[in-house]
Amino acid sequence: MPLTGIKVIEIGQNISVPYASEILSWLGADVVKVECPDGGDDARGWGPPFWRGTATTCQAMNHGKRSIAIDLKDADSVAWLKSYIGSADVLIQNLRPGVLEDLGLGAAALRAANPRLAYCSLWAFGHKWPMRLNPGYEPMIQAFAGMFSANGAEDGPPSRVGMQVLDLGTGIWSALG
Repeated sequence: MPLTGIKVIEIGQNISVPYASEILSWLGADVVKVECPDGGDDARGWGPPFWRGTATTCQAMNHGKRSIAIDLKDADSVAWLKSYIGSADVLIQNLRPGVLEDLGLGAAALRAANPRLAYCSLWAFGHKWPMRLNPGYEPMIQAFAGMFSANGAEDGPPSRVGMQVLDLGTGIWSALG
């Protein structure tokens, strides 16, 4: 496998980041998903259907990974995570801009300690646009992109594309990058 020996840390949830890091795991990377201790990835509850108490969408995006629970509100846990990331090759995240920076886990701080770290941030509105601090989800971005207007019944209101095409596409492009 081309990525055997590569360690990836995922600090993300929902679809785009989990899908990107799952692709990396398919290519042989060792992926460790960081989740909050009180419920984990939001997508765990996106059902039905559920299997063994977790939504199948979440299971589909997180196959082939290990998972650890870290409380990002606890300074000791964040210090441990920062040290753990020190041995990683890749960090991929989709927390809102500034969240990881405020914890000392932003690209500049982590790359200063580990210059070989590839740091990938997936944000709905980028890091400079006025809406950059807002969360962004598939339906919202489809609406902003004009996809709603191209979908739906001719005599009915616009509607979203049923598949998570933007999240999945973002995951693919991120993994390729």
